[in-house]
Amino acid sequence: MGQKSRNNRLFHSSIILLLVSLSAALSSPFQLQTLLPRPLPSAPTLSWHDSEPESNSLQETSQLDPLSSNTTLEVQLELHHVDALSSEDTPELLFDLRLQRDALRSGTIYSLVSKAVARNPPRAAGRRSGFSSSIISGLTQGSGEYFTRLGVGTPTRNLYMVLDTGSDVVWVQCSPCKSCYSQSDPIFDPTKSTSFSGIPCGSSLCRSLDSSGCNQRRMCLYQVSYGDGSVTFGDFSTETLTFRRTTVGRVALGCGHDNEGLFVGAAGLLGLGRGRLSFPSQTGSRFNRKFSYCLVDRSASSKPSSLVFGDAAIPRGALFTPLLTNPKLDTFYYVELLGISVGGTRVPKISPSLFKMDQDGNGGVIIDSGTSVTRLTQPAYTAMRDAFRLGATNLKRAPDFSLFDTCFDLSGQTSVKVPTLVLHFRGADLSLPATNYLIPVDSSGTFCFAFAGTMNGSSIIGNIQQQGFRVAYDLAGSRVGFSPRGCA
Repeated sequence: MGQKSRNNRLFHSSIILLLVSLSAALSSPFQLQTLLPRPLPSAPTLSWHDSEPESNSLQETSQLDPLSSNTTLEVQLELHHVDALSSEDTPELLFDLRLQRDALRSGTIYSLVSKAVARNPPRAAGRRSGFSSSIISGLTQGSGEYFTRLGVGTPTRNLYMVLDTGSDVVWVQCSPCKSCYSQSDPIFDPTKSTSFSGIPCGSSLCRSLDSSGCNQRRMCLYQVSYGDGSVTFGDFSTETLTFRRTTVGRVALGCGHDNEGLFVGAAGLLGLGRGRLSFPSQTGSRFNRKFSYCLVDRSASSKPSSLVFGDAAIPRGALFTPLLTNPKLDTFYYVELLGISVGGTRVPKISPSLFKMDQDGNGGVIIDSGTSVTRLTQPAYTAMRDAFRLGATNLKRAPDFSLFDTCFDLSGQTSVKVPTLVLHFRGADLSLPATNYLIPVDSSGTFCFAFAGTMNGSSIIGNIQQQGFRVAYDLAGSRVGFSPRGCA
């Protein structure tokens, strides 16, 4: 009798605990935040508040040789979105072009990772004329999303240059042109620069290419060919770059005389990747191996985006996550994503294993300035999307749009509530503003969940999700930081 009574009490206790748990779950609704729907932004006005006039003199400048100087410097530059070069296009067309570039960009990244992983042991793939394919041009990848203006040569000639964390080599179009695409500035003429110098074939810089070519004078040449037919070819050389009133001498760059294919109107590219020939790697301790950028949401702010080199690049209070290294590919910045929360709750089907990079370089998570839309492995994306839909039942659904499969009709709305979203990196929980994941896609009030799934093993954190944060790259500390107030 006592045993039966004890069992009844245990049973009733279990029922009570279950009811309490259900009550708690029901009384803990999705965490929501406010979205103020704004229309697609028009092309921004191109202005350079901090630009310095071109000059034939280098007086009053700080001069820096990256190979020999022990001086550390700090530099801040304005960044502008590539849409500023297409001021006559409609917001709808600008957005469509952005998605086209984005598809090309992500496809190129996945192709590069796949080819690198397939090489075992890692080696330079054979190319005609023995030229290197490792010079990754972000322009042809469609990564020309943000650009700055800097000086090239002596005397300085100011040029628009795309910045790209997914590329290593700095390069510019040079005259004489066998074939050059259209750019906003005059083509750079190396014969008019007293600081331009060719690189001998036997030098360590030339050998830094996976493979290299030589001209008849035994000077280093570079060539890059792409599957879409795009190509850049020219002299591998050293030149002086000027950032406002700070000059950096003897920077190795490609001087392209034959540049054909899917390029944009900037004069060249400032490679900010992790490889040996990137600008951060070349300048090394001169900027203390630190740089950061803040990409402003153009629909919400008229302030320009910015790029900072040196100790000032690291904001106070930033949350840092360690950088990981792909053993087969040193260009990209890999981070460890552990999970995702939607509406204040961790999505249970999203485990760290979905984002793990294996010993062969498969998988992993890349943070990239040139990709717009974040792509997650399909199981992770599906779980996150379903959780978001569950918390957004108050919003009127709209048809799918392009690569987006979760869209809403917010026409006539001035304020809506949407589930919160947090990316959990190791050591850094990144709480995204609503404008970083629910974005306008047309002028009719359609907003879409700005993520996509991918069947490729790797995930990419794109620049839409990075908007408004100062993203700080501390290469000396092998870490990446995020500061939500770093754009001020």
